[in-house]
Amino acid sequence: MSNENLKKIESIFKKHQDTIQKSTSLIPKISEVASLIKKALHSGGKVLIFGNGGSASDSQHIAAEIVGRFVKERKGLPAIALTTDTSIITAVANDYGYEHIFSRQIEALCLKNDVVIGISTSGNSKNVIKGLEKANALGAITVGLTGGDGGLIQKISTHAIVVDSNETARIQEAHILIGHTLCELIDEGE
Repeated sequence: MSNENLKKIESIFKKHQDTIQKSTSLIPKISEVASLIKKALHSGGKVLIFGNGGSASDSQHIAAEIVGRFVKERKGLPAIALTTDTSIITAVANDYGYEHIFSRQIEALCLKNDVVIGISTSGNSKNVIKGLEKANALGAITVGLTGGDGGLIQKISTHAIVVDSNETARIQEAHILIGHTLCELIDEGE
């Protein structure tokens, strides 16, 4: 193994540890969001979740853990990743524009007692912003999961969880930890 590789790996791990350590300041917000999700699920609501690229993958991962189970055996709970139906996504993108791929689905699927989670490492993805704005207009609880300065998503979400990092990879690593934490807390509520 080259010494250069070892140093690079150590640097990556150190940045990851630093980001996670700084993210402990988000624990009260994560707890609050978990409580809101549990309340919504117990009152007939669902979780709608979306993002682009790695955040789309995180959306699908988190929705799968809610519908299936995370750790504890329990009944399935309603969660939908709005990133999975290529026919809907491409039809809306073609007819209305890519920036509307989430807002159109929110318009069709979102009810007032739902929790809508938009994930964007920058906090400025136009289609995520439009999806959250539509959910706000429908009276749903909105959660922005972002990084850096939180971007516009931090300002428009009823609840924002902003990871203190400007590196996309570190933000995404924290996002999946936050997603897993929410899922574990949801499991405990069942």
